[in-house]
Amino acid sequence: MAKLYFYYSSMNAGKSTSLLQSSYNYRERGMNTLVLAPELDNRHEVGKVTSRIGLEADAKTFTFEHDLLNLISKAHANKKLHCVLVDEAQFLSRDQVYQLGEVADSLDVPVLAYGLRTDFEGEPFEGSKYLLAWADNLKELKAICHCGAKATMVVRLDEAGNAVKEGSQVEIGGNDRYVSMCRRHFKAVLT
Repeated sequence: MAKLYFYYSSMNAGKSTSLLQSSYNYRERGMNTLVLAPELDNRHEVGKVTSRIGLEADAKTFTFEHDLLNLISKAHANKKLHCVLVDEAQFLSRDQVYQLGEVADSLDVPVLAYGLRTDFEGEPFEGSKYLLAWADNLKELKAICHCGAKATMVVRLDEAGNAVKEGSQVEIGGNDRYVSMCRRHFKAVLT
């Protein structure tokens, strides 16, 4: 029976690299994968999953409103899928997480979702909250704080490099806007 997996971490832990490696492993064995990425992630080219170390792959984009079960069912009917991989899974809606569960349960296709657990204020993203609750398997990928401890939190920076303490939950950015930190340093920066 297929399962829904959630690989989570703070930024710079290699989530996209791991997703791309998993997809490559399936394809190398002659199996078909479907890589999904949120349309709003425009850090690189829309419709691509790109890792910081230079790996990339084409992706089908989705928005908060897309019915992922329908989208994946159509792709699976057209060409049997062996795995669905979702980048930036924190941007999924509650309904979309449920739909991914249905992909595993009804279509018997494993789903590997990769995303942040919390935002820059330490609050869970909607997609992450429901993946943490409903996924069959949870896997933490490790990132490192500047002190050497495990980084579990993300700090958003303004243009001057100062920590941002409030604002919209979603603001796309990379190393120029976000820094991963351990909880101790996260609290110190935000107080």
